[in-house]
Amino acid sequence: MKNESSAQESTVWANLVAVPNVPGFAKKETSPTAPDGAHFILEQWDAGAAEPPHSHPGDDMTVVVEGSMAVQFYTKSGDGLVPDGPELALTKGETGYIKAGRIHDAKYTEACKLVYVHAEAFGFNLESDS
Repeated sequence: MKNESSAQESTVWANLVAVPNVPGFAKKETSPTAPDGAHFILEQWDAGAAEPPHSHPGDDMTVVVEGSMAVQFYTKSGDGLVPDGPELALTKGETGYIKAGRIHDAKYTEACKLVYVHAEAFGFNLESDS
Protein backbone atom coordinates (compact mmCIF):
# COMPACT_ATOMS: atom_id res chain seq x y z
CA MET A 1 0.00 0.00 0.00
CA LYS A 2 1.35 3.40 -0.93
CA ASN A 3 1.85 5.82 1.96
CA GLU A 4 -0.13 8.89 0.89
CA SER A 5 0.55 10.93 4.04
CA SER A 6 2.59 10.75 7.22
CA ALA A 7 1.12 10.14 10.67
CA GLN A 8 1.68 13.84 11.40
CA GLU A 9 -0.56 14.80 8.47
CA SER A 10 -3.27 12.22 9.12
CA THR A 11 -6.49 13.17 10.91
CA VAL A 12 -6.36 9.74 12.59
CA TRP A 13 -4.23 11.41 15.28
CA ALA A 14 -6.53 14.46 15.71
CA ASN A 15 -8.66 15.05 18.81
CA LEU A 16 -6.64 12.97 21.24
CA VAL A 17 -7.54 13.66 24.88
CA ALA A 18 -4.93 14.23 27.60
CA VAL A 19 -5.15 11.64 30.36
CA PRO A 20 -5.37 13.21 33.85
CA ASN A 21 -2.56 12.27 36.25
CA VAL A 22 -0.51 10.55 33.51
CA PRO A 23 2.05 13.10 32.28
CA GLY A 24 2.92 12.94 28.60
CA PHE A 25 0.00 10.72 27.56
CA ALA A 26 -2.98 11.45 25.29
CA LYS A 27 -5.36 8.94 23.68
CA LYS A 28 -8.39 8.25 21.51
CA GLU A 29 -10.18 4.93 21.94
CA THR A 30 -13.13 2.70 21.23
CA SER A 31 -15.02 0.52 23.65
CA PRO A 32 -15.84 -3.04 22.70
CA THR A 33 -19.54 -3.74 22.30
CA ALA A 34 -19.26 -7.50 21.83
CA PRO A 35 -18.44 -9.78 24.79
CA ASP A 36 -15.52 -11.26 22.85
CA GLY A 37 -14.51 -7.93 21.28
CA ALA A 38 -11.15 -6.19 21.35
CA HIS A 39 -10.30 -2.74 22.67
CA PHE A 40 -8.38 -0.41 20.35
CA ILE A 41 -6.57 2.74 21.53
CA LEU A 42 -4.54 5.29 19.59
CA GLU A 43 -1.87 6.45 22.03
CA GLN A 44 0.51 9.39 21.91
CA TRP A 45 3.34 9.58 24.47
CA ASP A 46 5.87 12.37 25.05
CA ALA A 47 9.57 11.49 25.07
CA GLY A 48 10.62 10.67 28.62
CA ALA A 49 7.13 9.61 29.77
CA ALA A 50 6.86 6.25 31.52
CA GLU A 51 4.35 3.73 32.85
CA PRO A 52 5.02 1.99 36.17
CA PRO A 53 5.04 -1.81 36.45
CA HIS A 54 1.57 -3.13 35.64
CA SER A 55 -0.31 -5.95 33.95
CA HIS A 56 -3.46 -6.33 31.85
CA PRO A 57 -6.20 -8.97 32.12
CA GLY A 58 -5.99 -9.84 28.41
CA ASP A 59 -3.25 -10.31 25.81
CA ASP A 60 -2.18 -7.10 24.12
CA MET A 61 -0.41 -5.89 21.01
CA THR A 62 1.37 -2.56 20.49
CA VAL A 63 2.34 -1.29 17.03
CA VAL A 64 4.85 1.58 17.05
CA VAL A 65 3.78 4.05 14.35
CA GLU A 66 6.37 6.69 15.27
CA GLY A 67 9.16 6.92 17.83
CA SER A 68 10.71 4.34 20.12
CA MET A 69 9.97 2.75 23.47
CA ALA A 70 11.36 0.16 25.86
CA VAL A 71 9.52 -2.51 27.88
CA GLN A 72 10.93 -4.26 30.94
CA PHE A 73 9.29 -7.48 32.14
CA TYR A 74 9.19 -8.45 35.83
CA THR A 75 8.45 -11.41 38.07
CA LYS A 76 7.39 -11.25 41.71
CA SER A 77 9.71 -12.59 44.39
CA GLY A 78 9.98 -12.24 48.15
CA ASP A 79 11.96 -9.05 47.53
CA GLY A 80 9.24 -7.46 45.35
CA LEU A 81 9.49 -7.10 41.58
CA VAL A 82 12.60 -8.46 39.90
CA PRO A 83 13.53 -7.70 36.25
CA ASP A 84 12.91 -10.73 34.05
CA GLY A 85 15.34 -10.58 31.13
CA PRO A 86 16.73 -7.59 29.25
CA GLU A 87 14.65 -4.59 28.23
CA LEU A 88 12.77 -5.02 24.96
CA ALA A 89 13.25 -2.06 22.58
CA LEU A 90 10.54 -1.30 19.99
CA THR A 91 10.95 1.25 17.20
CA LYS A 92 8.87 2.60 14.34
CA GLY A 93 7.25 -0.21 12.37
CA GLU A 94 7.75 -2.88 15.05
CA THR A 95 5.07 -4.76 16.99
CA GLY A 96 5.23 -6.08 20.54
CA TYR A 97 2.97 -8.73 22.09
CA ILE A 98 2.42 -9.24 25.84
CA LYS A 99 0.52 -12.15 27.40
CA ALA A 100 -2.31 -11.52 29.87
CA GLY A 101 -1.08 -11.06 33.43
CA ARG A 102 2.57 -10.50 32.41
CA ILE A 103 4.05 -7.72 34.59
CA HIS A 104 5.85 -5.02 32.61
CA ASP A 105 6.60 -1.31 32.49
CA ALA A 106 7.04 1.00 29.50
CA LYS A 107 9.41 3.90 28.88
CA TYR A 108 9.03 6.21 25.90
CA THR A 109 12.57 6.99 24.75
CA GLU A 110 11.27 9.17 21.90
CA ALA A 111 7.87 10.76 21.34
CA CYS A 112 5.62 7.86 20.28
CA LYS A 113 2.44 7.25 18.35
CA LEU A 114 1.10 3.75 19.02
CA VAL A 115 -1.78 1.54 18.00
CA TYR A 116 -2.65 -0.50 21.08
CA VAL A 117 -4.97 -3.52 20.88
CA HIS A 118 -6.22 -5.35 23.97
CA ALA A 119 -7.81 -8.77 23.50
CA GLU A 120 -10.86 -7.90 25.63
CA ALA A 121 -12.22 -4.91 27.53
CA PHE A 122 -9.20 -2.89 28.68
CA GLY A 123 -7.88 -3.28 32.21
CA PHE A 124 -4.82 -1.86 33.97
CA ASN A 125 -3.52 -3.54 37.14
CA LEU A 126 -0.84 -1.49 38.94
CA GLU A 127 1.80 -3.83 40.41
CA SER A 128 3.43 -3.08 43.75
CA ASP A 129 7.15 -3.49 44.35
CA SER A 130 6.48 -4.91 47.80
